[in-house]
Amino acid sequence: MNQGERLQKVIARSGLVSRRAAERLIAAGRVRVNGRTAPPGLRVDSERAEVSVDGVPLPTAPPRVYYLLHKPEGVVTTTDDPHGRRTVVELVPSHPRVFPAGRLDADTTGLLLLTNDGMLANLVAHPSRGLTKTYVALVAGRPQAADLERLQRGLELEDGPARALSARMVGKGGSASHLELVMGEGRNREVRRLCAAAGFPVRQLHRAALGPLRDRTLAVGGWRELSEAEIRMLYQAGRVAGTEVAGEAGKSPERAGIGR
Repeated sequence: MNQGERLQKVIARSGLVSRRAAERLIAAGRVRVNGRTAPPGLRVDSERAEVSVDGVPLPTAPPRVYYLLHKPEGVVTTTDDPHGRRTVVELVPSHPRVFPAGRLDADTTGLLLLTNDGMLANLVAHPSRGLTKTYVALVAGRPQAADLERLQRGLELEDGPARALSARMVGKGGSASHLELVMGEGRNREVRRLCAAAGFPVRQLHRAALGPLRDRTLAVGGWRELSEAEIRMLYQAGRVAGTEVAGEAGKSPERAGIGR
């Protein structure tokens, strides 16, 4: 199946002419895509295609969008899944195309940013940035103060030492406890592996905050757009957390390696 948007829609979105007028331009052979005359009915990837009318390039890139999603359990953090599992991009609008900024395991719930802004995606997701992520973990057992100190001092994992920036008890009952852990790196399944190494296997895991961004009212599976203030807040938090990644400015999340 031919993927992408209809060319006349892309031209109309640029503000040059209406969609019907764009169809006439295409039929007249006045539109070129990636250097070739565009045939009627052509679909294009608006994020990559170079479109021109009468030799004049058109601005075809879609507007920047920022979605905050409360990821449900069982949904995978990718743009497509070969096993047919539901993906996070299926839970938000399909146009313009967005990518997840970082990952949450399929069995982890909580806040996830999806965007087509490559710079912000890198600030949020890149391990070198150090933007904090706050998790609430239901763990087996009853950690004591000394155990929480161990989580903060750090434990040796198979891929090197790991630690929580902070760890505190936020609830307990029976044979399980709720811990709040603030993490700075975000390595693969780091929270689960860290807690297991401390002797407290994770039964459930929820991401409660991305840096300073929280939303306790967002329903499971629900999403909303970020406000301009929240976007600025995330940019500021990411820049304060570490040095900007060289050469990543202006890249799409996909080309910057985010959300793969």
